[in-house]
Amino acid sequence: MVSSVPGQSPGTLTGLQHNTLADGLFHAGTWVLVVLASLLTLRSWRQGRLAPSWSFHIGLVLVGWGLFDLVEGLVDHQILGVHHVRDDLGGPLSWDIGFLVFGAVLVVVGWAVHRRGAHAPGG
Repeated sequence: MVSSVPGQSPGTLTGLQHNTLADGLFHAGTWVLVVLASLLTLRSWRQGRLAPSWSFHIGLVLVGWGLFDLVEGLVDHQILGVHHVRDDLGGPLSWDIGFLVFGAVLVVVGWAVHRRGAHAPGG
């Protein structure tokens, strides 16, 4: 994604290296945030400040994943056109739409799982 700017080409070795590095840093950063949030959640859970239901928490994780996919799909794929789900196929719209549908399904399913956990005894 970072090499898809004027003056750079994602089809070159240098562009691939820049993209791979940026993607790796992005994923490392998101995993650091996931681990940090998990530790904070466990600490709060042990102190009795959070609902003990697994579905309460897992549902919100699914909602967050779906919202990320929706925002990333709309902003990067559709609005900015920085990249597409399948750039190797010329960026067909069907893959981008499938990605957005998958994100929406994650939000809906995640919210249903979360609500079930919120209404469970002790939730």
